[in-house]
Amino acid sequence: MTLKRLLIVAHAPSANTLAMRDAVQRGASGPDIENVAVQAIAPLAARPDDVLAANAIILGTPENLGTMSGALKDFFDRIYYPCLERTQGLPYALYIRAGHDGTGTRRAVQTIVTGLRWRAVREPLVCRGGWQDAFLGECEELGAVMAASLDAGLI
Repeated sequence: MTLKRLLIVAHAPSANTLAMRDAVQRGASGPDIENVAVQAIAPLAARPDDVLAANAIILGTPENLGTMSGALKDFFDRIYYPCLERTQGLPYALYIRAGHDGTGTRRAVQTIVTGLRWRAVREPLVCRGGWQDAFLGECEELGAVMAASLDAGLI
Protein backbone atom coordinates (compact mmCIF):
# COMPACT_ATOMS: atom_id res chain seq x y z
CA MET A 1 0.00 0.00 0.00
CA THR A 2 1.22 3.51 -0.79
CA LEU A 3 2.00 5.71 2.17
CA LYS A 4 -0.25 8.72 2.56
CA ARG A 5 1.31 11.99 3.64
CA LEU A 6 0.09 14.11 6.55
CA LEU A 7 1.74 17.51 6.62
CA ILE A 8 1.85 19.59 9.80
CA VAL A 9 2.59 23.28 9.21
CA ALA A 10 2.75 24.95 12.58
CA HIS A 11 4.37 28.11 13.88
CA ALA A 12 5.91 27.25 17.25
CA PRO A 13 7.81 30.30 18.59
CA SER A 14 7.55 29.35 22.29
CA ALA A 15 8.10 26.30 24.45
CA ASN A 16 4.33 25.87 24.82
CA THR A 17 3.52 26.11 21.10
CA LEU A 18 6.42 23.76 20.34
CA ALA A 19 5.03 21.28 22.86
CA MET A 20 1.63 21.56 21.14
CA ARG A 21 3.15 20.91 17.72
CA ASP A 22 5.09 17.94 19.09
CA ALA A 23 1.88 16.57 20.66
CA VAL A 24 0.08 16.79 17.30
CA GLN A 25 2.98 14.99 15.64
CA ARG A 26 3.13 12.35 18.40
CA GLY A 27 -0.59 11.65 18.05
CA ALA A 28 -0.33 11.41 14.27
CA SER A 29 2.60 8.99 14.55
CA GLY A 30 0.91 6.58 16.97
CA PRO A 31 1.53 2.82 16.81
CA ASP A 32 -1.87 2.09 15.24
CA ILE A 33 -1.14 4.32 12.24
CA GLU A 34 0.37 2.10 9.57
CA ASN A 35 0.22 3.82 6.21
CA VAL A 36 0.73 7.50 6.98
CA ALA A 37 4.02 9.38 6.82
CA VAL A 38 3.94 12.46 9.06
CA GLN A 39 6.06 15.52 8.35
CA ALA A 40 6.15 18.67 10.50
CA ILE A 41 7.54 21.80 8.87
CA ALA A 42 7.78 25.36 10.14
CA PRO A 43 5.68 27.74 8.01
CA LEU A 44 8.71 29.72 6.83
CA ALA A 45 10.36 26.52 5.56
CA ALA A 46 7.28 24.94 3.93
CA ARG A 47 7.05 25.10 0.15
CA PRO A 48 4.25 24.60 -2.37
CA ASP A 49 5.72 21.17 -3.24
CA ASP A 50 5.25 20.09 0.39
CA VAL A 51 1.56 20.94 0.19
CA LEU A 52 1.15 19.38 -3.25
CA ALA A 53 2.62 16.11 -1.95
CA ALA A 54 0.30 16.00 1.09
CA ASN A 55 -2.92 14.03 1.36
CA ALA A 56 -4.01 16.08 4.38
CA ILE A 57 -2.66 19.02 6.38
CA ILE A 58 -2.81 20.23 9.97
CA LEU A 59 -2.22 23.95 10.48
CA GLY A 60 -1.11 25.39 13.80
CA THR A 61 -0.67 28.98 14.90
CA PRO A 62 -0.59 31.15 17.97
CA GLU A 63 -2.99 34.07 18.12
CA ASN A 64 -0.89 37.16 17.41
CA LEU A 65 -2.61 40.52 17.76
CA GLY A 66 -5.97 38.85 17.13
CA THR A 67 -4.95 36.99 13.98
CA MET A 68 -2.69 34.18 12.74
CA SER A 69 1.07 34.45 13.07
CA GLY A 70 2.96 36.33 10.39
CA ALA A 71 4.84 33.10 9.64
CA LEU A 72 1.62 31.23 8.80
CA LYS A 73 0.42 34.17 6.72
CA ASP A 74 3.74 34.10 4.84
CA PHE A 75 3.21 30.37 4.21
CA PHE A 76 -0.20 31.06 2.69
CA ASP A 77 1.18 33.95 0.61
CA ARG A 78 3.80 31.65 -0.93
CA ILE A 79 1.67 28.54 -1.53
CA TYR A 80 -1.67 30.11 -2.47
CA TYR A 81 -1.38 30.45 -6.24
CA PRO A 82 0.88 27.44 -6.89
CA CYS A 83 -1.60 25.24 -4.95
CA LEU A 84 -4.91 26.95 -5.75
CA GLU A 85 -6.06 24.76 -8.63
CA ARG A 86 -4.22 21.62 -7.54
CA THR A 87 -5.22 21.12 -3.90
CA GLN A 88 -8.97 21.71 -3.96
CA GLY A 89 -10.67 19.44 -1.45
CA LEU A 90 -7.48 18.92 0.58
CA PRO A 91 -8.58 17.78 4.06
CA TYR A 92 -7.28 20.08 6.78
CA ALA A 93 -7.55 20.74 10.49
CA LEU A 94 -6.52 23.81 12.45
CA TYR A 95 -5.36 24.37 16.00
CA ILE A 96 -4.85 27.75 17.62
CA ARG A 97 -3.06 28.72 20.82
CA ALA A 98 -5.18 31.71 21.79
CA GLY A 99 -4.43 33.99 24.70
CA HIS A 100 -7.85 35.54 24.14
CA ASP A 101 -10.72 33.94 22.20
CA GLY A 102 -9.08 33.00 18.88
CA THR A 103 -11.99 34.39 16.83
CA GLY A 104 -9.93 36.66 14.57
CA THR A 105 -7.29 33.98 14.05
CA ARG A 106 -9.89 31.38 13.15
CA ARG A 107 -11.63 33.77 10.74
CA ALA A 108 -8.36 34.78 9.04
CA VAL A 109 -7.26 31.18 8.43
CA GLN A 110 -10.73 30.05 7.36
CA THR A 111 -10.96 32.90 4.84
CA ILE A 112 -7.77 31.72 3.14
CA VAL A 113 -8.56 27.98 3.20
CA THR A 114 -12.02 28.76 1.83
CA GLY A 115 -10.33 30.49 -1.11
CA LEU A 116 -8.09 27.45 -1.57
CA ARG A 117 -11.23 25.28 -1.37
CA TRP A 118 -9.69 23.02 1.26
CA ARG A 119 -12.09 20.86 3.26
CA ALA A 120 -12.25 21.14 7.06
CA VAL A 121 -12.25 17.73 8.70
CA ARG A 122 -13.40 19.11 12.05
CA GLU A 123 -13.99 22.34 13.91
CA PRO A 124 -10.78 24.19 14.79
CA LEU A 125 -9.21 23.32 18.11
CA VAL A 126 -8.88 26.60 19.99
CA CYS A 127 -6.79 26.36 23.17
CA ARG A 128 -7.91 29.54 24.98
CA GLY A 129 -6.69 31.48 27.97
CA GLY A 130 -3.80 30.72 30.26
CA TRP A 131 -1.65 27.66 29.60
CA GLN A 132 -3.18 24.30 30.53
CA ASP A 133 -1.41 20.96 30.25
CA ALA A 134 -4.72 19.58 28.90
CA PHE A 135 -3.96 21.42 25.64
CA LEU A 136 -1.32 18.79 24.90
CA GLY A 137 -3.81 15.94 25.15
CA GLU A 138 -6.21 17.78 22.86
CA CYS A 139 -3.43 18.36 20.32
CA GLU A 140 -2.33 14.73 20.48
CA GLU A 141 -5.93 13.64 19.89
CA LEU A 142 -6.19 15.99 16.90
CA GLY A 143 -3.09 14.44 15.33
CA ALA A 144 -4.30 10.91 16.05
CA VAL A 145 -7.75 11.50 14.58
CA MET A 146 -6.38 13.10 11.43
CA ALA A 147 -3.81 10.34 10.85
CA ALA A 148 -6.25 7.53 11.64
CA SER A 149 -8.87 9.04 9.32
CA LEU A 150 -6.30 9.34 6.56
CA ASP A 151 -5.02 5.81 7.20
CA ALA A 152 -8.56 4.39 7.05
CA GLY A 153 -9.40 6.27 3.84
CA LEU A 154 -12.09 8.36 5.53
CA ILE A 155 -10.51 11.63 4.40
